[in-house]
Formats: sequence, structure tokens, C-alpha cells
Amino acid sequence: MTRLAADCERCAALCCVAPAFSKSSDFAIDKPAGRPCRNLSDDFRCTIHEELPKRGFGGCVVFDCFGAGQRITQETFGGRDWRSAPEIAGDMFAVLPVMRQLHELMWYLTEALRLDEARKLHPKLRAALTETDELAAGAPAELRGLDVDAYRGRVNPLLRRASELARARAGGRRPDHSGARLIGRRLRGADLRGASFRGALLIGADLSGADLRRADFTGADLRGADLRGANLEGALFLTASQLRSAVTDADRP
Repeated sequence: MTRLAADCERCAALCCVAPAFSKSSDFAIDKPAGRPCRNLSDDFRCTIHEELPKRGFGGCVVFDCFGAGQRITQETFGGRDWRSAPEIAGDMFAVLPVMRQLHELMWYLTEALRLDEARKLHPKLRAALTETDELAAGAPAELRGLDVDAYRGRVNPLLRRASELARARAGGRRPDHSGARLIGRRLRGADLRGASFRGALLIGADLSGADLRRADFTGADLRGADLRGANLEGALFLTASQLRSAVTDADRP
């Protein structure tokens, strides 16, 4: 099975080169697309890895390629890298956002297959996972030509249905906050069992002590959200990078 977690030792630091980022609260500098970050060393390692948030690079900490970086480096380009083979740099960098989206989709499909409530959907979920993995195994030209947004549009209804089945057994009101702007909202101690936060903006929201069992966090922006003391048992599609961007019990002194 394709690894859906980043393995930086097997990647050519694609996330440190391919994307552009602007000076902001997430990044201390401006960096154009295709240019190596000034903190990247010759051996593809970050020279300030242990101090990223302190040095103003919190955006690096919360980024997750879902294993796309090492797949591009080791599989798509056969172990070559953009430094030793600069002629492939453009293709490598262009493929990264496509591969990342495919791997993210595979991660969601894998999580959906863990849901007993969605058992009747498992055959379709497995078929979608296999198809997505096959697309990700394509040649660089095939990946660059893939309409990944259209493909996600085909798969997302299946994931939404799996979410609905899982959330239906959560009890409570199951509020729908899909796509909602909840920036800084005070939701401390709220009963949010089975809620949908798909694509919601929860930046700086106070969710401390909230009941978030079986809540769906697909694509939710949790930067600075306070999740201390919240019950996240069985939360749906909550990624490690989302948790790293939030304030959790792990951040207590």
C-alpha cells in the first residue's frame, strides 16, 4: 500500500522549493515558486527544523504532503532530484500539487474505510482508492494533464455520504457548519457531536471543552483554534497537520 505520510528522508525537499509563499504570520520571508528556501541545505535538510515556529516559519510545521514528496522523488522520477538533474526540475515542481491532492484524497478514502457505519459504501470506497492510486502512478505528463479538481468532484460525494452515515449515530443536533466563517467564534463546551465543519474557517475559535465526537473536519482551517479539553473521540477526517496548527492539550506547559 502506498505510504500516505511524509518521509522526508526519501524526498528531495520538494515542499521547500516548489511552492511560493509570502511574508506573513506563517512565513518570515517571501519566496517565489521554484526557488529553494534560504534555510534549505545542500543535503535537502532544513537548517532550522527544530526552530521553525520560533523563527517565523509556522506554515512549514503544519504542511503535510501525505507522502506525495517521496513518491514523486522515488517513483515518478526514479530517485532523481532537481539538483543533480536540473532538466527535470520544472516537471517535479509542477507535479507536486497534483500528487499531493491525490495522496490527500487517498488518505480520506482510507479513513472512510475505517468507518463501520459506512460499511455498505466500502466496495465503492475501495474502488475509488485503487483508481486514485493508479492515477498517482502516472507519468509526469499524465499527472500534469490531470484535472484533479474535476476528479475530486467525482469522489467527494462518496466521502460526504460516508461522513453522513458516521455522523448519524453521533446523537445530538449534528449542526452543519460546512464552509462557515467561524473565525474567533466562542464555542467553549458546546455540544457539537456529529457536526460538519467541512471547509469551515475555525481560525482562533474557542472549542475548548467542546464535545466534538464524530465531528467532520474535512478541510477545516484550525489555525490557532483552542481544542484543549475537547472530546475528539472518533472525529472524522482530522489530520495531523490540522492538530499541529491548533492549540491542544499537548501545548500545555
